[in-house]
Amino acid sequence: MGAKTGKDYIERLKKANNNVYIHGDRVKDVTEHPALKGVIHSMAHLYDLQFDQPKKMLYTSPTTGNPVGMTFLQPTTVEDLIKRREAIQEWALTSGGMMGRSPDYLNAEVMAMGVSNELFAEADPMFAENARKYYEYARENDISLTHTLIHPQVNRAKAQYEQKDANVALHLVEKNEAGIIVDGIRLLATQGGITDEILVFPSTVKKAGELDDPYSLAFAIPNNTPGLKFISRESFDYGKNAYDHPLSSRFEEGDAIVSFDHVFVPWERVFVCGNSSICNRTFRETNAVVHMAHQVVAKNVIKTEFVLGVALSVMDAIGIDQFQHVKDKGTEIMLTIEAMKSHLYRAEHNAKLDKWGTMTPDYEALDAARNWFPRIYPRLVEILRVLGASGLMGIPTHADFHNEEIGSIINRGLQGKNLEGYERVQLFRLAWDLTMSAFGSRQMHYEYYFFGDPVRMGMTYFDNYGAKEELKERVSQFLSKGTDAKASFLNV
Repeated sequence: MGAKTGKDYIERLKKANNNVYIHGDRVKDVTEHPALKGVIHSMAHLYDLQFDQPKKMLYTSPTTGNPVGMTFLQPTTVEDLIKRREAIQEWALTSGGMMGRSPDYLNAEVMAMGVSNELFAEADPMFAENARKYYEYARENDISLTHTLIHPQVNRAKAQYEQKDANVALHLVEKNEAGIIVDGIRLLATQGGITDEILVFPSTVKKAGELDDPYSLAFAIPNNTPGLKFISRESFDYGKNAYDHPLSSRFEEGDAIVSFDHVFVPWERVFVCGNSSICNRTFRETNAVVHMAHQVVAKNVIKTEFVLGVALSVMDAIGIDQFQHVKDKGTEIMLTIEAMKSHLYRAEHNAKLDKWGTMTPDYEALDAARNWFPRIYPRLVEILRVLGASGLMGIPTHADFHNEEIGSIINRGLQGKNLEGYERVQLFRLAWDLTMSAFGSRQMHYEYYFFGDPVRMGMTYFDNYGAKEELKERVSQFLSKGTDAKASFLNV
């Protein structure tokens, strides 16, 4: 089949009839549900864009000759890596980087897992072959994926096997000739139920040991598999128009609890089964985390540029762009952009071929960026909120402007330096949806915890930082030379 269109994406969802619950009801058709159809149409636009810009968004499959999505590409040169990144950013531009789980994120993971699969063979060669075949299957059918990574927050002070109810978390129940049976809960599937399949990742938030082997799983199954349920949180798309809610009406991806009720997974879809050692090493030893981080940093460059664009537009709209403290705030956002771009440039231009022939970005650069952005993004949001000030509260709705009695009043009363009230409020509603709405708050929370707890990530970064001993030795030598120089002076 090769790359799919937006129409193909929507038709698949209709046919699949995934088991999705939202606001207490079982959804009959996700493509028509008010809480889901906005983001589904935005996803469909991404797939259509592949055919609108085929040179940038598609490449020829090495196995079938069909056009397939560029974001599935296994890069073998720096130029390939840049081509894939340009496709990633083309998709990100459609949402201002507000879709954190656009298909390219997991396409990068599936590619890395598929070509760097020998780790899975430690348990059984079958698992490595499964990973290779799944990459090809996902690429050739343009499979859209959600994923689930973490266990429920029951008692973080204990391992899964120590929990009061050790069967709450997703775990292995049974192995048989045809496959495995799994049961339990996993969190937190973004775009859960509005994609083709779910990829269950091994969880490495806390390192597992042998006693956690029943919870050590990795597999992929269709989202309409019997026994699989997606229980969505409250939607932040309130069914409003794009003037009132310019972001949440189009890019509210949703997040879902995933319930596995004795779900059968055929062996050909299993990558890890009951091996905590492999689970702990999967992301790093397959370089999946490197390629996923490359996608994230590329997306976050676009997101930060979008935040700057909104900030500059707000400054201009109300004539505050000449004040010193305002320029300084704009400078903070600009410095963030350029720092992120520098990380990305270093990652790509210091890339090296790994042992599987994949051009792999410099992880040190990407690791720094993925640790830094969650810490700085809340500040970017704060800057935009401070710049908007009371203007982010004085935001009438689209209906207000079309009311005969008050429309002309607010159009005049809320005008900007160079904008009518209608246009200025439209801009400020965008800034509000980015910073203060439920959607905007979720975006900040989402970025903060994107790769996990930033403090724990920071501890890992600190422990693994490669230059620590060299730098301490440099200081030691500096002090030693100073001592020698003082001794020589005293002996004169």
